[in-house]
Amino acid sequence: MIILLLVKLSQMGEAGDGSGASLGKYALNLEGIKIFNIYRMDFGVEHSVSEINRILKSFGFKNFKLATASKKGNYKIIRDNGEDAKETLSEGERTFITFLYFYQLLKGSNNKQDIVTEKVVVIDDPISSLDSNVLFMVSSLVRQIMIDMRDNKTDIKQLIILTHNIYFHKEVTFKQGKKTYGEGGYWIVKKKDNQSYIIPYDKNPIKTSYQLLWKELINRDKQSLASIQNVMRRILENYFKFLGNIDLDSLEEKFELDDKMRCRSLISWINDGSHYISDDLYIESNEDVVERYFQVFKKIFDTQGHTAHFNMMMGETEYEGNQSESSTSDEKRESSTPIEVAMREVAVTSE
Repeated sequence: MIILLLVKLSQMGEAGDGSGASLGKYALNLEGIKIFNIYRMDFGVEHSVSEINRILKSFGFKNFKLATASKKGNYKIIRDNGEDAKETLSEGERTFITFLYFYQLLKGSNNKQDIVTEKVVVIDDPISSLDSNVLFMVSSLVRQIMIDMRDNKTDIKQLIILTHNIYFHKEVTFKQGKKTYGEGGYWIVKKKDNQSYIIPYDKNPIKTSYQLLWKELINRDKQSLASIQNVMRRILENYFKFLGNIDLDSLEEKFELDDKMRCRSLISWINDGSHYISDDLYIESNEDVVERYFQVFKKIFDTQGHTAHFNMMMGETEYEGNQSESSTSDEKRESSTPIEVAMREVAVTSE
């Protein structure tokens, strides 16, 4: 469900500061809010079809496109040979096209009566049925809206995003580079005793399981020995084995002589703690043992050329953009690099 809410901000009950933090602080004068039916607004179908086809092509969708329909104000989805593609599209493709139409609607109307100088836009869970590739594309477009807002290139003054999808949340809140903006806000809606509560947060409260593993490693002095062994194993498996297709037993190959034995010892140690310790056995952390193996754990990242990733995760676990001066940005975003390239093409040709 996607909602477009157009608001004459000057008619609000209180003048907000235009930031996300103002949500909940100011009561709106409902009489001053005008909600438009976006499907009845005159946006110029031919121009919208052309723009949507351009974006589809930039994202690699070349087996279908939009065309104007015989009925005025409508469009249709066709294959290159002119056949109707509506019945053969995947659910993700359908949703992506719908979102692209919405994306075009945000840019304005051809009808002066529909034009409002300032807008508040609410996007409600646009990716519930999308595959991973389309998820990256939609999140990239949403981030582009945010960039345009921050650079004063749009009449959208406030953007509210609602989602249950942790992956979409992670993508849409990802910040590249060191430039930060203080106008964003985060809220979680929780239910208790049939009552809903909105809880505000100063920082992004949503973390991935991978981030939480690093947080446990940072607080290793408060963890049991068995817990630390398991945490180290899962980090190495997630980062090197699953993402880099590097077998853990081969990590020692880049170590020198005696260090090879230390690396081999670490792999044996973490596997022993993760797989063979009984559930009813709780072992308190031995600081000397943990710190000794922690240094070997760090050296694995050094020898593999991923020191920047180690430093980032140990120093900042919330992906707030500290990787701009290292190769970490490329490492973390490798899976979506083609998407980001396409997104930049869309942004450049839109200007």
